Amino acid sequence: MREQLKRLLQERVEFYTSDDLQRGERKLHLKKEMMRNRAAEIVRVNAAGKVQSKRREDNDTVLTYHVHLQYLLKQEDSFYIEEEMEEREARFRNGYMVDERELIPSFETEEAPSKCDPGADRLAYKYDRMKAVQYAERWWNEFNPAYHKFTDDCTNFISQCLHAGGIPMWGAPNKSKGWWIRGKSWSYTWTTAHSLYHLLKAGNAIRTKQVESAKELNLGDILCIDFEGDGRFDHNLIVTAKDQDGMPLVNAHTMNSRHRYWTYEDSTRYTPNIVYKFFVILNGG
Repeated sequence: MREQLKRLLQERVEFYTSDDLQRGERKLHLKKEMMRNRAAEIVRVNAAGKVQSKRREDNDTVLTYHVHLQYLLKQEDSFYIEEEMEEREARFRNGYMVDERELIPSFETEEAPSKCDPGADRLAYKYDRMKAVQYAERWWNEFNPAYHKFTDDCTNFISQCLHAGGIPMWGAPNKSKGWWIRGKSWSYTWTTAHSLYHLLKAGNAIRTKQVESAKELNLGDILCIDFEGDGRFDHNLIVTAKDQDGMPLVNAHTMNSRHRYWTYEDSTRYTPNIVYKFFVILNGG
């Protein structure tokens, strides 16, 4: 079974750097199309897989495994590395693989009110955006044991990055007020994408400036994504680098990514209705 997985992984890696258009997995085609739109190319891909669990279902053996992908990308005369993690599942019957697919995560941790009360006037702090970026780089593919671990971790991770940049918590123990986490308790704004979006949009306690284009963002700034365009934001990203054209590259959790292009056009969650909001994080006070 492991040898079959190795061969499949090698085929996927070779697809990224070839002209083959036959492979059916949508995500592979989305990424290659996005690279063409950016006038960039994937020069090389490294992939490492690790089996996480094994179970029996009737006559089948099902393996869940993680794949760490590293892309060496070229854009004009610049090279940079993008990384991401995939969680995948392979099903075997009588020793042969009969199905293999990516497990698509949810980006929300819990149901929350549309809006939460910040519960504070403008806070006094100096935002150290480089410390926020350093934190995002250190923990992009791990969980900091100082915080509660969530399965759907995107907003918890972004909140940690902002806190590492010097923004203080406030509002505990009321879940509907402030922005905070203590042990196994937390505010909706700390863990839920839509609630954090409204907190950043308000721009009071955490002082922000909403801008019209991604190019206006700097390192340590935040993007919010509504994949379906239904008015409820699903995912948050932090800018950790810029590409040749000055466009943001981002880090994120849940589908752990490092220096990923900000549009997420290569995501299986991407739809033509996607909506982005861009927030510059300002000093408080």
